[in-house]
Amino acid sequence: MSSTDLDAAKPDYWEEAVAHLMRRDRILKKIIPQHSHTWLMSRGSPFVTLARAIVGQQISTKAADALWTRLLEVAGKRPTPATVLRAGVAGLREAGLSQRKAEYVQDLADHFGQRKVHPERWASMDDEAVISELVAIRGIGRWTAEMFLIFNLQRPDVLPLDDLGLLKAISLHYFSGEPVSRFEAREVSLAWQPWRTVATWYLWRSLEPTPVQY
Repeated sequence: MSSTDLDAAKPDYWEEAVAHLMRRDRILKKIIPQHSHTWLMSRGSPFVTLARAIVGQQISTKAADALWTRLLEVAGKRPTPATVLRAGVAGLREAGLSQRKAEYVQDLADHFGQRKVHPERWASMDDEAVISELVAIRGIGRWTAEMFLIFNLQRPDVLPLDDLGLLKAISLHYFSGEPVSRFEAREVSLAWQPWRTVATWYLWRSLEPTPVQY
């Protein structure tokens, strides 16, 4: 991919957000330059983004990538609701998904296939409205919905307080490794507004330099 293609993929707010965070947060001022050649990019369809987020729930990035690779073997290189439904729960289980995750991915495919969700409207809806529609799908809680807002819709000001990686990074960089509460994390994030997505993304990079792909 050329540098022009990469620049085109960068969210239009990214440079403004980086300038704000570098100015307002002494920790991010150190972290951001270490990852100056990478940024948030979205490659997946809404369905793929959500399926990958479900697969990645409560496991490491490495484990999630391995599971996803195996899922592609049963649902095709570009999985769709139809190919996932054809694979069935049994096929997803053979790919290594737990019973519960297999059922969740099937339910997601059913919602998309039966048009019980309306992805064509999400770009014009605010964050909380999108979250409300998504959490009606079995297996999608607020964390998964927030990952969708970040990785697919690229919303600029999402703070996923249920994300263990974010809390770990805040603990490490702002509290000398001491456990951090959601209240404390929210207090730290006040300086990041209205670019909390970007701050979160760089804090993830401080723990795992290679971005997860959705």
